[in-house]
Formats: sequence, C-alpha cells, structure tokens
Amino acid sequence: MSYSRGRGLQANVLSTFDTVVMAVAGSAPAYSLAATTAVLVGAVGLASPAALLYCAIPMLGIALAFSYLGRIDVNAGASYSWVGRTLHPFLGFISGWALVISATIFMVAGSLPAGSMTLALFDDTLADNTALSTVVGAAWFVIMLCVVLGGARLTVRAQLIMSGVELVILALFAVLAFFHTDNARAFDWSWLGFSHFDGMAGFASGALIAAFYYWGWDVTSNLSEETRNSRRTTGLAGLIGVGIVFLLFEVFTIAVNVILSAKQIEENDANVLAVLGEEVWPGWGGKLLIVAVMLSTIATLETTLIQVTRSLFAMGRDRTMPSALGRVHRRWNTPWVAIVVVGSVALVMLIASNALGSVGEILSDAISAIGLQIAVYYGLAGLAVVVAYRKTLLTSPANFLFGGLWPLCGALFMFWVFVESLGELSNAAISIGIGGLAVGLIPMLWYWRQGSDYYRPAKLDASRAVETDYVPGEQDGQARVHEGLSTDF
Repeated sequence: MSYSRGRGLQANVLSTFDTVVMAVAGSAPAYSLAATTAVLVGAVGLASPAALLYCAIPMLGIALAFSYLGRIDVNAGASYSWVGRTLHPFLGFISGWALVISATIFMVAGSLPAGSMTLALFDDTLADNTALSTVVGAAWFVIMLCVVLGGARLTVRAQLIMSGVELVILALFAVLAFFHTDNARAFDWSWLGFSHFDGMAGFASGALIAAFYYWGWDVTSNLSEETRNSRRTTGLAGLIGVGIVFLLFEVFTIAVNVILSAKQIEENDANVLAVLGEEVWPGWGGKLLIVAVMLSTIATLETTLIQVTRSLFAMGRDRTMPSALGRVHRRWNTPWVAIVVVGSVALVMLIASNALGSVGEILSDAISAIGLQIAVYYGLAGLAVVVAYRKTLLTSPANFLFGGLWPLCGALFMFWVFVESLGELSNAAISIGIGGLAVGLIPMLWYWRQGSDYYRPAKLDASRAVETDYVPGEQDGQARVHEGLSTDF
C-alpha cells in the first residue's frame, strides 16, 4: 500500500501515561455524565446502570480489537486503515467517515455545554441561554483548536491539567455520594439486571446512548504515529481508559438514581451533575461539579479534534480526500490544513445550531445520531480484527478469546444496537446519523474513480505481520515521516 510522500507527524512524543490520560479524557467522564445521564434515564429509567454495564462488556471487545489491530498496523487513520485492509476499502472509508462525521457533530454537542457550564459558574439562568452558550462555547473551541494546532506535546500538557483536576473532583464526589443519607430512593441490585428495560427495543435504545458515554477512548489509536512503542501502548491505554471510565459512569449513574428524583433529573437535563453536587454538598458541591464538567468538556473537545484531524490527515495522505488535508505544519508537526477545515466547519454548524432549539434538545438528537455512527465504525473494527487474525486464532486460547470471540461479539452487539434503535429514535436523529454517513459516498466514489492506491490495499494478515515495534527513524533532528510502512512481509 503506497502513500503520498511528505512531512509526517512528530514521532515518539507521547508516553504510556500520556496515552492513558488521553484515553480517559477522550471518553470525558464528567461531560458524558452531565450531558447524557438525563437522556439515558429518560430512555430506560432505573435500568441506566444496567445499560452502562452491558454496553461496557462489548465495548471492551472493541477495545481489544483496536489493541490487536494496532499491533500490526501503525496508522493515524486507525479503523479507516484496518477495515480497508481487511474487509474492503469502501467499508474502510465509511469507517473513517463515520468517525469524521460523528466527531464534527460532537463539536456542537460539546461546545454548547462548555459554554453553558462556564456561564453556570456565574449565573444559573444564563446557562439556559442558547445564544450566549454558543458564543462562550465557540470561544473555548477556538482555544482548543489553537492548542491542537500547537502540537502533541502542548496538547498533552493541557490535557494533564484539565483531566487531572476533573478526576480529583469526581473522586471526591464519588466518596461524598456514598455517605449521603438524604436519598430519593434506595439502591436495588435489580438496577443492574434486565427487569427494568422495556423489552429488547428499550434495551437497544439504552445501549446506543451508553455507547456515546464510552466513545472517545480510541483517540489513542489515532495518536499511534506520535506515541512511543505504539504497537503496545495505544491498545493498552485504550483498555485501561475504558475500565476507568466504566467505574466512574456506574458510580455516578447509581448516585443520580439514588439521590435525585425523576422530576429533578427531567428538569435539569443538561445540568444533572451540578444538581447532584448541590444535593451532596450544598453551597459548594454544584459549583465544583460544574468546574469538573466544564474542564471535561473542554478536554474532550481537544481529544475529538485530534481524532478527526488525524483521520482526515490519513485520508489526505492516501488521497481518498483532498491531498491538502495530509499536509503537516513545518514547525508544529500537526496536520494544520485538516485542523483549519474542521474548525471552520464546526464553528458554522455551532452557530447554525441556534435555530434548532434549546441546549437540551440539541444534545438529545446529537447524542443519538453520534451513537449510530459510533456503532458503525466500532462494529467494523470488531470484524476487521477477526479477519486479520483468522490464521492465528486457534494457536492459543488467548488469541481465540481476545483476538477473535470477544471482539466479534462486540461487533455483532454494535450492529444489533444500530438496527434495533432505528425504530426508537426521532426523525432528526436518524436524518443526522444516516444522512451524515450517506454523504460520505460522494468523496468515496470520486476518489475511487481517481485511482487512489488506498483502493488497492496490501491485505492485513497478522500471521505475516512484523513482530518488532516500528520506531520512526530520525534525520537532521526531525522525526522521519511515517509513510505507511507496510507491516506485511
């Protein structure tokens, strides 16, 4: 498989610890809880902890798929490259496009709460002003755009500060919630079972929303060309990230169900975590959790920008999208054209979203639409690993379980959720989700007709893959461009 030559991303910038931080920040625990808990509880009620649990199991299968695939193909495009080299280049492009569209939509779903939470620190009534939230959110988005443009080192340093403070605050409130006595209802172990779901359709709609909670940990794979010992590090960091956020999601979702009434949750759909904080620690609690959500939202804007721009960089490098997207800044070693394009499109969408309604309404449709696209590219990655490792699956029980059965079950779960949830979603959510994917057919067919080498790939086969770690060479003090080094002999 050949790639266009040019300046590459900065190699060996991120350590294992850095990548774990990025994985946790990518899933944005505080933001996901604040923005999505009311949507999840509205969909499945007291079954919300169960939805998170039963989505975490297949999500770990997908994380295993990313880990195994990352060992045999180091590529900033991640699933875009892996699916294209195993299943079919068309499916690979759709996989990458699903990430690009979902991440771009998230710029609206993420920037609005960033503005809303910032305003809530000063006046709760301002937080419901969609226009003002848009202005402040856009300002935060532009700041994160500049940070991402400044390079991987600057990005990680900013991330360590934001996510560090966020996780300390969340850990504190997890302990305080445990000892809180003035509860709306008592915890029941049945919340972790199937009895509270409204049939299989209800379970599917809850699982689709739960998938949005976890989404983002795979940013580590998009950073693989910039990570030390990336064949091992990126996959491990993804698995650790899923484990950490799962624990946080369960603790806080159970706390919301125990401490807050259904009316409180419904009335504070975009700010439920702040209400929980005020209940647990009157006076200071609400403000502190607003700070955590604000930092989490800003942090995940940063990781999402990385995901979409690295994916577009890989597409531009392969000439499956305009080749300008594959250009890297001479000083900062970042795909600056992709960053500018994504930033411009997202800002236009953010401003246009003012016409769509309240912050809560925008979040609900956006989250559901993103869930559909996540299910597509996660599911395809789960199938890709089985194909790539098909000749080695029976060589050991570990290979069979972790490289085959578990990812396959994760993939089937994602596709099942996609199909089942179509009957439960609003027309707006389906139009955004499916329509966004359909638009990708235009560039896919155009560049296929142009003869991009991406559509004539070297097949990815784990049985013939290079076992040693790929370490980019250096020349004249600068890291060598990653030119899509073939991992097949």
